[in-house]
Amino acid sequence: MSGPMLLPGATGLTGSGQPTTLGVMGGGQLGRMFVQAAQAMGYFTVVLDPDVISPAGLVSHYHVQTDYLDQQGLAQLLQRCAAVTTEFENVPAGALVTLGAARPTAPSADAVAIAQDRIKEKAHLAKSGVPVAPYAVIETAEQLAAVADDLLPGILKTARLGYDGKGQVRCRNRAELAVAWGSLKGVPCVLEKMLPLASECSVIVARGWDGTCVNYRPQLNLHREGILAVTEAYEGNMPLALADQAVVAAKNIADELNYVGVLCVEFFVLQEGSPEHAQLGGLVVNEMAPRPHNSGHYTLDACDVSQFELQVRTLAGLPLTQPRQHSASVMLNLLGDLWVNEATPPWDKVLALPGVHLHLYGKLKANKGRKMGHLTVTAATAMDARRTALAAADILGIAPF
Repeated sequence: MSGPMLLPGATGLTGSGQPTTLGVMGGGQLGRMFVQAAQAMGYFTVVLDPDVISPAGLVSHYHVQTDYLDQQGLAQLLQRCAAVTTEFENVPAGALVTLGAARPTAPSADAVAIAQDRIKEKAHLAKSGVPVAPYAVIETAEQLAAVADDLLPGILKTARLGYDGKGQVRCRNRAELAVAWGSLKGVPCVLEKMLPLASECSVIVARGWDGTCVNYRPQLNLHREGILAVTEAYEGNMPLALADQAVVAAKNIADELNYVGVLCVEFFVLQEGSPEHAQLGGLVVNEMAPRPHNSGHYTLDACDVSQFELQVRTLAGLPLTQPRQHSASVMLNLLGDLWVNEATPPWDKVLALPGVHLHLYGKLKANKGRKMGHLTVTAATAMDARRTALAAADILGIAPF
């Protein structure tokens, strides 16, 4: 696959003398950080998002405020930009088909469509060289009745539009499974066997138009109520053999998809000594996100090249270099829960701690469970990073880890 070479500062498509413009579908915090990385490298940016106060739209050179399938909006985006990316996987694949027919678009509509459907996704993840959790597809009442007993207890997940724990129901037995499927309106689902987990991790890779693929080392992740709470990124955060296995699997998935862009693959680490560990091995691949990922935000402060700069480089066809992590790091997600009674959290006390980096996303309303920002701690050692992160968590009222 060949792609563009869109140099920073080069004249754009209009011949107006303006620098090359890069487009992004979606206006959330991931789009905001992509826009900031692109602008730092000398690109103009355009965001398509229906929200007039979207975090990315507020900082971009241009904001096309329309629905993702609005033909006039897509035409405006194409008129402005030389290439297009996306910041979340639920952008309609049909819109990416339209864009991809006229401009280099990464990731492709095909890759995003697979990530949008857990049923298709499972089939592709199974080719990674790492097993997936035992599962069953449930699209009909007959398939519901035919679920194998050994898949329960399990987690029923909608095949589409599930993220941050949404569209997921835990089921201990068949009766609960039937009720859960009914509560989800009988939409296509995947039932995954619940596994004894020691931890969760993720690997972020960036793959270029020419097939060059670079990666970060695996991040260790802690979720609470289905939302990422803490990411620990430092040498020794998980056994070396499992870390290497996860990196190889993530690159295999990117290659299998002929992927271009930044891709995150999430894994489960199984408890040693469990029957499932003996059956499946130490690592199980869970799901993928065709975009930069919450667990990679630490790369803004702890690495020489962030995941968002890699997103810019892949889209623009620039060379990819293997990222280097220069500091041990712990990241804390900052959810709307911290803005108790709309009061501002005590950032002055947090920022008095060494190695603390505060990133707020410009969202004007803090709701429970809404990602408002993140806090990255960098330090010379993992112990120091954890100690400071725990101190910051204590100040903010975040549960220890």
